[in-house]
Amino acid sequence: MANTANNDGTVYLVGAGPGDLGLVTLRAKECIENADVLVYDHLANPDMLGWARDNAEIIYAGKQPGESRTQQEINALLIDKAREGKIVVRLKGGDPFVFGRGAEEAQEIANAGIPFEIVPGVTSAIAGPAYAGIPLTHRAHNSHVTFFTGHEDPAKTESAIDYAALAKLGGTQVMLMGMERLGAVTGEMLKHGVRGDLPVALVCRATTGQQETLTGTVSDIAQKALAKGFEPPAVAVFGGVVSLRGNLNWYEKRPLLGKRIVVTRTRKQASVLSNKLRALGAHVIELPTIRLEAPSNLREFAELVQDAHGYDWIVFTSVNGVEAFFDIFFKLYDDAREIGGVRIAAIGPATAQRVKDFHLHVDLQPEEFVAEAVVREFKKQGSMENERILVVHAEKARDVLPKELSVAGAIVDEAFAYRTVPEARDTSGARRQLAEHGADLITFTSSSTVENFLALGLPWPKGMRIASIGPITSKTVRDQGLIVDIEARRHDIDGLVQAIRELFAR
Repeated sequence: MANTANNDGTVYLVGAGPGDLGLVTLRAKECIENADVLVYDHLANPDMLGWARDNAEIIYAGKQPGESRTQQEINALLIDKAREGKIVVRLKGGDPFVFGRGAEEAQEIANAGIPFEIVPGVTSAIAGPAYAGIPLTHRAHNSHVTFFTGHEDPAKTESAIDYAALAKLGGTQVMLMGMERLGAVTGEMLKHGVRGDLPVALVCRATTGQQETLTGTVSDIAQKALAKGFEPPAVAVFGGVVSLRGNLNWYEKRPLLGKRIVVTRTRKQASVLSNKLRALGAHVIELPTIRLEAPSNLREFAELVQDAHGYDWIVFTSVNGVEAFFDIFFKLYDDAREIGGVRIAAIGPATAQRVKDFHLHVDLQPEEFVAEAVVREFKKQGSMENERILVVHAEKARDVLPKELSVAGAIVDEAFAYRTVPEARDTSGARRQLAEHGADLITFTSSSTVENFLALGLPWPKGMRIASIGPITSKTVRDQGLIVDIEARRHDIDGLVQAIRELFAR
């Protein structure tokens, strides 16, 4: 993705897919990661912006009805930014060439002599029905599919849709962007001979944790949508294939569908928890409250890492500590054997696994994922008198572990591997989303996520409950005068997800 010789940048017209992050193409993700400038529409999932570089310029282009940025302004913006020699990514919901203005934007860019690339996306015209359990083709039902839009160019004096031809054609017909004209469209269909009992499905907010599907017939679907308060974005599917939804509806049966869950972990770590919750159907609001930074005294940490081979034990209390330690270690040494005969203890299976990823053995791992359990395990090993132990953890972490090990006779040094600072950025607009639409549940994975979330001073949404990863985090929640609704029995991400499932199953 290099710039061209004439110093112009390149514009990438990228399909952002229908909403589910898992349906974004690898090429789209690569473009976002490399972008200098990102221009995105309201239908593009804002969580994708988390893939952008910290110094990327992010511009919201709107495109909701009534918003002020015109198509001409967007075209000019893309061209101007490219002429500054920048890599410009234009994120468009669905596919850029399916009923969007992508083709018009591409024409303007081509006319300006700017290099460009089209990155196709999964269109909601296909993904929406699929996530509602409606196959667009089936040998017993149809041999062709027609796509049409209910939202035409307002400058046209008459509709370009040939309703008589649609009625004659039959098969499966999919309408995009026509919710506000649904009554007029179905009226025209009936007028031109489409049978009133033809099955219809409306899939609203398709592929997201808030997906809803409404079924009916051509004669009653508009009335039903009005009564239910269905709003765009929605995809309408007309045809016999709609009847197959009865036993092919897979997505809407997920246990957390429709639940709005806030994830407060760091931006880098959030995806692990978020992806597990999304796989269960939840609508995840990623609102990182903390960011990891190098420790205040990086030189001191590096010196302790360099001398790690001189200890009897290294204790890792988190995945972050493991990563920070080995990041420095392999800058200092090019051979893992330089760690010597030191034994390794780890709190929690995720921490232990991260150590194993570096092809090192974990000698001690307590069943409970708290500092006190490590001390108990050490004591089972026998006398700790004069054992040299290096505890790798965050700055300002609880000092229970070093204290208890010292009391038991060990010589303990603390290696501060990283520090947590409040996350000031909100690229995806998660705070506004929480304020406007609320949430069912908020997840806390450490004491610092609790403290930093409350420090943001956001209004607490009505009825939002709390899920905590373990007793230490829960204590912090209670110390702040809040109630813990569910605590993970196993104090890791899988345990937290299981607890959330149990909470909503009650």
